[in-house]
Amino acid sequence: MNTIILHSQALDIANKMADVCGVAFEFRRSHFRFLTDKKIDIVALREVFSVDINYLPDFDFSQAALFVSDMDSTLITIECIDEIADFAGIKPQVAAITERAMRGDLDFNASLIERVALLQGLEVSVLSRVYEERLKVSDGGRALIAFLKSRAIKTAVVSGGFGYFTRRLSEDIGLDHDRANTLAIEKGQLTGKVEGDIINATAKAEFITELCAKYQTTPSQTIAIGDGANDLEMMAVAGLSVAYHAKPAVIKFANIVISYGGLDIIMDFFDG
Repeated sequence: MNTIILHSQALDIANKMADVCGVAFEFRRSHFRFLTDKKIDIVALREVFSVDINYLPDFDFSQAALFVSDMDSTLITIECIDEIADFAGIKPQVAAITERAMRGDLDFNASLIERVALLQGLEVSVLSRVYEERLKVSDGGRALIAFLKSRAIKTAVVSGGFGYFTRRLSEDIGLDHDRANTLAIEKGQLTGKVEGDIINATAKAEFITELCAKYQTTPSQTIAIGDGANDLEMMAVAGLSVAYHAKPAVIKFANIVISYGGLDIIMDFFDG
């Protein structure tokens, strides 16, 4: 038997789904669940009802020990590098490269080097302005992190973006760990270069392995969430992968897909 979760409290949608699936449903705290032995096309249902619908995955949520999230356009609503570029008047050019990189059309390392080079000469104060004026935690993000912490699940953010933002975000919402790229700075200005190794798809996956070793847990106890092609490797390592408002390749790969609601939808799966 399979369990289908309708991530909504709309009774009218639940009734319509019940007709389509030919089964009854039960109401939980924040969602409806359908138990069926039929093969249901939930992709089509998502499109019909414009709501998040998922199969309950084969993952032991009671044993979850680690949650690792991408940052830009996942845990937060913006792409930080695009907003930095806006202060240089080149946001459209940089955003176009970012979009292609997230779709997997460009080599990530090369695209990051190209984009960062365009930021040369910007005052470092731009970083704080982006954080304070434009960065917002995605819907449900704070509630999700608080929920995970209440269950003693370690939380981390890993980003192909920049450590200035991951550090401040971690402090603000209470994450246990962060990792990202370091922007080189000289005389109060961005040099247009990245210091050290680039945090790319492989580095993100290695971060999960490193944290699992630190806490003596396994990747199979890890939930990884992202939106772009450079998240696929860490999602492949994790026991549970979540696509959040993601690119097509990520949606196709992930165990769980969230395309309409907020990050707090993940809490539905713990309501066993």
